[in-house]
Amino acid sequence: MLPRLLFGRTGHESSRLIFGAAALSAMSPERADRTLDQVWTVGINHIDTAASYGDSELRLAPFLADHRDDVFLASKTDQRTASGARRQVEASLERLGVDHLDLIQLHNLVEPDEWAVAHGPGGAVEGLVAAREEGLVRHIGVTGHGLRIAESHRRSLEAFDYDSVLLPYNHVLCQDPAYLASFDSLLVTCADRGVAVQTIKAIARRRWQADADGPRFAWYEPLPPGPALDRAVAFVLGRDGIFLNTSSDANLLAAIVAAAEAGAPVPSAAELQGDVEANDMAPLFDGGALDRI
Repeated sequence: MLPRLLFGRTGHESSRLIFGAAALSAMSPERADRTLDQVWTVGINHIDTAASYGDSELRLAPFLADHRDDVFLASKTDQRTASGARRQVEASLERLGVDHLDLIQLHNLVEPDEWAVAHGPGGAVEGLVAAREEGLVRHIGVTGHGLRIAESHRRSLEAFDYDSVLLPYNHVLCQDPAYLASFDSLLVTCADRGVAVQTIKAIARRRWQADADGPRFAWYEPLPPGPALDRAVAFVLGRDGIFLNTSSDANLLAAIVAAAEAGAPVPSAAELQGDVEANDMAPLFDGGALDRI
């Protein structure tokens, strides 16, 4: 069985694997139905989507018609003003066929100018608080990519009492001492405040190489099924108190679930470094241009 954990102070006991519904963005309705049946069967009870994930919200609607009360439903807005965020929340509710979201998240809030707008008068935070007061959303979170995001999240938590954060975490990223230190510091802050911590890019291998063959279901190249992927999952879930969002490549869902169910101990540094060398793994972010995907 998949382990479960209270999702911060929300009161919801979420599976530590959260289904990353970006995987549904370009799927046919039939394939999406099969994928969501798989999600339901393995016991994932927390779904994370976004207004900008193609047809993801539309693909979730039939599933939610039968299972809305059984899952914690999160979406995201990339709008930075109150009016823009409100419109996007309303559109998401319509597309999903539901009357409320359990969590709405400010999507990829990293750049200082966008941060200032979102937290200022007439900003997205103001609009989302109003939506919460009306019962359209229950909780508010913030997400982001890149090496700057842990520090950005700490600043966000000083400006507003968010219920959750989402950011990258994997072995390769942790080889950057500055990123690891900022992630660890953020984790302490979140634990003190009861803020849920979601992680992404657990099984990232590297950015796609120009000569890579085959279909691309994620903007980065993930690890293939096998021992390296298993250890990558064990590395993340071996960290107490955090959640792992599954890959946008749905072909890897079964392998990620199996690794999580195995409950393997945290791999040794030597094992993880061996995986880096054997799979030619490389960081996805550089703190600068590569942070802006």
